[in-house]
Amino acid sequence: MIVSMWMTRDVVTIGPDRPIAEAAELMARRRIRRLLVVAEQHGETRLLGIVSATDILHAYPSEVNPFAVVVPQTPAERTAVRQIMRANPQTVPPDTPIEEAARLMRERKFGALPVVRDGRPVGIITESDIFRAFVSVFSSEETGVRITFVIARREDAFSLVADIAAKHAVHVLSLITSVQGDIPVCVVRLAGPGIEPMLDALWKSEHRVLNVVRLG
Repeated sequence: MIVSMWMTRDVVTIGPDRPIAEAAELMARRRIRRLLVVAEQHGETRLLGIVSATDILHAYPSEVNPFAVVVPQTPAERTAVRQIMRANPQTVPPDTPIEEAARLMRERKFGALPVVRDGRPVGIITESDIFRAFVSVFSSEETGVRITFVIARREDAFSLVADIAAKHAVHVLSLITSVQGDIPVCVVRLAGPGIEPMLDALWKSEHRVLNVVRLG
């Protein structure tokens, strides 16, 4: 999976010289927490920065909620977006693997990443989008099972599962390998009439089954 499959394409933007009161009103009206800050340069839209709801909250006095229906006037509301935005933010291209975007967010503590193609913003990927992507890998409306089992280091888990599945009229819905602690594991979703015999075959292959979840 890549970022373009899960990003938000209808990106809400604002100019760098607009007041933060306008940014707050736009966020409240659109029910979003971030705006991309853009400007026209040589006839093209270019990304200058990103501003978040937290940035706006910090710009106002602690007793003022800038996202309320009625906001008391303060000098802060005349602050320009460019004064509080995060300039030159980390970006990713649309074809970035979703797990790479997730790694960047986790390591650098970002809640979102602008998606840029040829210098132009084309979307934004957020933590919620990442969650949706990974949930899609493990969820299914089909009946079947999700099996988590231990594999050997450098073992070809796909060939192992495909071989057993083919012998028991089972089809593979998804397969992921990872390392938990120092133990390599495989998580596979399966459906078909031969799940029970396949599970038995997996046990007999001397692979330790850690978890079996019935789906559907």
